[in-house]
Amino acid sequence: MKAIRVLIEGWVTSFRYPAFISGFQPTLPVPPLSTIYGLISAAKGNLVTPDDLSVGYVFNHQGKAVDLETIYELSGLKGKSNVIKREFLVNPEIYLYLTDLDYGDYFKRPHYPLLLGRSTDLVNIREIKEIDLEKRSNVQLGKTILPFGTNGAFGTIQALPTHFSDTIPRSAIGTKPFILVNQFFDYSEECYFDEEMDWGVWIHE
Repeated sequence: MKAIRVLIEGWVTSFRYPAFISGFQPTLPVPPLSTIYGLISAAKGNLVTPDDLSVGYVFNHQGKAVDLETIYELSGLKGKSNVIKREFLVNPEIYLYLTDLDYGDYFKRPHYPLLLGRSTDLVNIREIKEIDLEKRSNVQLGKTILPFGTNGAFGTIQALPTHFSDTIPRSAIGTKPFILVNQFFDYSEECYFDEEMDWGVWIHE
């Protein structure tokens, strides 16, 4: 299968746990699908959903740390500031796989600034390349999000939406359980394989 592989790099990022509303804010170990579709939507300039495009990705980072962050708690027309501890990931990079080759042009000339995680987490495009993905069994798979029940996968299990609506307020759509896998594991069944990177790619269809 022909695909576009986009290498995206940043300085820091943080992916919020939906269950944590206040207090210490940990980060998810890998980006949820909704973050990926938000990123693609920013590049295209229009809402992109799983109905429009199938995607896969492999996520790396070089460590984790905690920072203090000022937040503003609103109550009606009044607000007050507070300080929280937020966990973040250092030097994140995503190898993003897109099954529609036309989407490579959107990342060459993004419509909006590309952000990852929070609104301050600016990223840049390092490489855009057309590649061949072949199906293969017995590969290393991981550093991504996988459907709950994927054979051999282990990690944090979290209910997450696949994307959000573009309405006000936004609505979470396609929420279901996923396994957040932050390392590679040996996957014996068949999946797509990137021979150049020597890893399996799970395409969310």
